[in-house]
Amino acid sequence: MPMFHRGNRDLQDRFSSRALADRLVERLHRSAFTDEDQAFIESVEFFFVATADAEGRPDCSFKGGAPGFARVVHPGLLVWPDYDGNGMFKSLGNVLVNPHVGLLFIRLGEAPKRLRVNGTAEVSFDDPLIGEFEGAQALVRFTPVDIFPNCPRYVPDLAGGKASRFIPRAHEARVEPGWKDSPAWKDLVPPRKA
Repeated sequence: MPMFHRGNRDLQDRFSSRALADRLVERLHRSAFTDEDQAFIESVEFFFVATADAEGRPDCSFKGGAPGFARVVHPGLLVWPDYDGNGMFKSLGNVLVNPHVGLLFIRLGEAPKRLRVNGTAEVSFDDPLIGEFEGAQALVRFTPVDIFPNCPRYVPDLAGGKASRFIPRAHEARVEPGWKDSPAWKDLVPPRKA
């Protein structure tokens, strides 16, 4: 499955970022979890999951637990428990009728980090791993298709009470992230549009 569709390409062309987008995919995209991905995922206490029903109507949900509640079992499998909630079953219900899922793992703070993962999920009620997750009423098994880091520059430092220094502010010079000066991308970064 291609990483970009016509809508993505139209906007990349409008903002002169097609070549940069292609290079980012070429150098950063993967379909299996690395050891670094595993360490990051298993260190966070929450992530966001985007699902859609059979007609494509979206839903986004917060999933939280102790570090390690989302677990990379092997490079092609991530699991997480479903804990007792409000009984609406928006995310799990959507997975039952549409397995396509998007995940966003994020670390807030002075060293923010984001990892986007798209793939397919299934819900298991009698999974052999379910006993390893205290309080789980089901287990979600997730197979990655697209894994890619995402620039964390607008992520705030909530603990420090600081907004991102990259947020555009009137009458202040824009702060560019360091990655834009990297030799890996610098030649393809389009000029800033006001």
